[in-house]
Amino acid sequence: MDSNFVDYVKIYCRSGKGGRGSMHLRHVKYQPNGGPDGGDGGRGGSIYLRGNHNYWTLLHLKYQRHIFAEHGGNGGRDKCHGTDGKDVFIDVPCGTVCYNAETGKYICDVTYDGQEVLLLKGGRGGLGNFQFRTSTNQTPRYAQPGEPMEEMTVILELKLLADVGLVGFPNAGKSTLLSSLSSAKPKIANYPFTTLEPSLGIVEYRNRQSFVMADIPGIIEGASEGKGLGLRFLRHIERNSLLLFMIPSDADDIRHEYDVLLGELRNFNPEMLDKHRVLAITKSDLIDEELMALLRPTLPDDVPCVFISAVTGQGLSELKDILWKELNSESNKLQEITAEDTLVHRDKDLAELPEELKEELPDNDIEEEDGNQDDIEDLNDFEYIDDE
Repeated sequence: MDSNFVDYVKIYCRSGKGGRGSMHLRHVKYQPNGGPDGGDGGRGGSIYLRGNHNYWTLLHLKYQRHIFAEHGGNGGRDKCHGTDGKDVFIDVPCGTVCYNAETGKYICDVTYDGQEVLLLKGGRGGLGNFQFRTSTNQTPRYAQPGEPMEEMTVILELKLLADVGLVGFPNAGKSTLLSSLSSAKPKIANYPFTTLEPSLGIVEYRNRQSFVMADIPGIIEGASEGKGLGLRFLRHIERNSLLLFMIPSDADDIRHEYDVLLGELRNFNPEMLDKHRVLAITKSDLIDEELMALLRPTLPDDVPCVFISAVTGQGLSELKDILWKELNSESNKLQEITAEDTLVHRDKDLAELPEELKEELPDNDIEEEDGNQDDIEDLNDFEYIDDE
């Protein structure tokens, strides 16, 4: 399998801790009773997920097991404020879902370019003793510590965003159709599971319009239980607005194969049955008009059906017309995918996640820097420092 396509990574993230506030009393010859002048500590850096349409895979995060934000700087004398830690933005492809690796709970979903989601918030900086001066306490000898950092191991899972997803058994002609309708060059060969990674292609339509088509690796009976390529690529079908089922004309029972494919989608995520569907009978150049007429009564009645041949071009114009009509129908627009109502496995436990989740978590025992090493639960807990 081509290692350039990575749709699953697990990384350990840690935000920055807040800097300590300074406890300092001003002593200069021209101001012998200068009073408190300790500055505030800087805030720690936060970690964000950011959608970036220039990425289409998680390859850039595959070997980056730890992502840390900067700690905030400590406050200083003369009311000097500590430096704020730099925020870290993790760029991910649109369509990336984030889970907590330890609990398997859904965290967030990045669906469009430029979207920023706060993953871990940096700790607030502590207040210096200058902030606690009052008329009755003119020389406070205490300052606040900074808030502690946050840490979490997360799973990033990519689900391809496309208008049309190709669904079918191995060798159904999905890659051939994508190469005929777009400029994509997926691998094509006469053996099962030629396609081992999803491919995207832009299909041109009339009046310079277009839509995106995704070639998903072949599904076999039992894929929803992990057989074949299993759950690894079924999740990519979740984000397609329209599903194009492809069954070759030489199949023993077209209706049965259609029902099997539909059943696998139902077992994986019942909400996928709400999507609009189109059925294409591929390799139609191998049969004549008389056989087509005999096959039509056996086809499903609840979906548009068309006979096509990606090699000869037969029926491709009709297929694009049907796809465009279904994509732009009002009922299909109501089924648009959102992070709120169609994410599968949102509340799944860790034991129910794919096998990759059970691998050993990265080493989170990161050595602390010198300085504020005490675990602080609340900024209201003051650190009292005696004046020397």
